[in-house]
Amino acid sequence: MSQLTAKPKIVFFGTSDFAVPFLRALVENNLGPVLVITQPDEPAGRKKEPHSTPIKIAAQQLCLDVTSPEHKDEIYDQLQKVRPDICVLVAYGKIIPKNVLALPPFGFINVHPSLLPKYRGPSPVQTAILNGEEKTGVTIMLLDDQVDHGPIFTQKEVTILSDENNHFLHQKLADVGTGLLLQVLSDYLIGKIKPAEQNHQQATFTRIIQREDGLVDWHKTAQQISCQFRAFYPWPGCFTHWGDKRLKIANLSVIEGVFSPNLKPGEIFLGPNQTMAVACGKGAVVLDKIQLEGKNEVLARDFLRGHKNIIGQTLM
Repeated sequence: MSQLTAKPKIVFFGTSDFAVPFLRALVENNLGPVLVITQPDEPAGRKKEPHSTPIKIAAQQLCLDVTSPEHKDEIYDQLQKVRPDICVLVAYGKIIPKNVLALPPFGFINVHPSLLPKYRGPSPVQTAILNGEEKTGVTIMLLDDQVDHGPIFTQKEVTILSDENNHFLHQKLADVGTGLLLQVLSDYLIGKIKPAEQNHQQATFTRIIQREDGLVDWHKTAQQISCQFRAFYPWPGCFTHWGDKRLKIANLSVIEGVFSPNLKPGEIFLGPNQTMAVACGKGAVVLDKIQLEGKNEVLARDFLRGHKNIIGQTLM
């Protein structure tokens, strides 16, 4: 690979909030992309009005050219016109075709929020929390035509705190990843580093999170349910059912200590300090904030005052 001595011509691909700090870091370090490519606007809210991606909003605020191609051929045409030296991709959400990958002479650099080859795919942060991992990290890699399969430039390990949710862990990984990306770009473009192939035999994969994944199975342990809540905050969130009503769980915590062993999974009881607690397959949790279908979010303690009959009932 030849070296690049001039300022690189970069095209940035991204969609979600996670990608925004990386775009801003490029601009702040005089590496502002000549073009930003993001996914098309999607209908949102009750009126289903078009809603721009976080990257489109950020690019417009930064006065960058931004486009939202509907089809893969449009991406190819855009890059043919711009002729970038390198592309940077962060949480774009679509597979890049092989013919597009071949266009920039320095390829596509990708930021992935896991320690590859572990947790390839669309939900590495959520899956790491859901599985009770104590560490994860950020990988900077060169894209190929398979999902998170390309060779790796560098990685950095990050500790997952016991109370850390998906939202805050994404932020922490972005903080770490921006510095890694800038260093890799600097070193790679002058020929100082080369990527190394992954150990594909150790690869594990994640899947797209669905709204129904937030349904709590009270037969699981309290710790597993806590991990589920943290993994799916803020979306899709966790919920259960009280009778025929959906009950959203806005906040919960694991009970430390001993309680009645005769409770069945999902049974509601008075926890420490008159809190609203729920028995699990092993252990129990306190519901700190809840939202009953059709009602506003409230403190569970306040909900109990108006619904004392819920004690002894079972959530499903």
